[in-house]
Amino acid sequence: MSIRNFSEASTMLLDTLATFTCTELYDYKTFVLYTTICAAITLNRPDFKQKVIMAPEVLEVIHEMPHLADYANSFYNCQYDKFFSALGNVPLLKALAALEADLKSDRYLFAHYKFYVREMRITIYNQLLQSYQSLTIESMAKSFGVSEDWIDSDLSKFISLGRVNAVIDKVGGVIETNRPDAKNAQYQSVIKQGDVLLNRIQKLSRVINV
Repeated sequence: MSIRNFSEASTMLLDTLATFTCTELYDYKTFVLYTTICAAITLNRPDFKQKVIMAPEVLEVIHEMPHLADYANSFYNCQYDKFFSALGNVPLLKALAALEADLKSDRYLFAHYKFYVREMRITIYNQLLQSYQSLTIESMAKSFGVSEDWIDSDLSKFISLGRVNAVIDKVGGVIETNRPDAKNAQYQSVIKQGDVLLNRIQKLSRVINV
């Protein structure tokens, strides 16, 4: 976690969820907190449900951490308005904000809380958009409980960075998903690898001829 390798951290934490006894490091509730945080940012929804939401070890203690329960359940159940809350003109990640204080004061995660919040915003944007061919800016703003201007501004940053596959039609007030074509990507990869192989064969043939 301290080097932002959340994927490997998630795997290791989940593998030891049922056998954790190293309470001299931190208590079991903190262990569940780390597991949930890492799993949310790395697992797909079915795995997150199976390994976290429905895990008996998590269910045993998560009710003692209401903010963590709200975070995990609103994320899995796509209750985006519980993630976002309009505070004047400054939107606040509601469910994530409850964890932010923990992340800021945590010895492993304090340096990465801004990164984590940003990545989770990207995750939930993609989670919503992958269900639609297109949707209006108005409806997406309502889903998150923020203004249209804010969602337009925030989403456009991630689109320009290539982190969200969509385009914004500002005139029409519509967000259109732009999913990458997996088959076309595979085809282009084969072509590229084939060109590299041919170049190596040609170089090798010249050496052999000499």
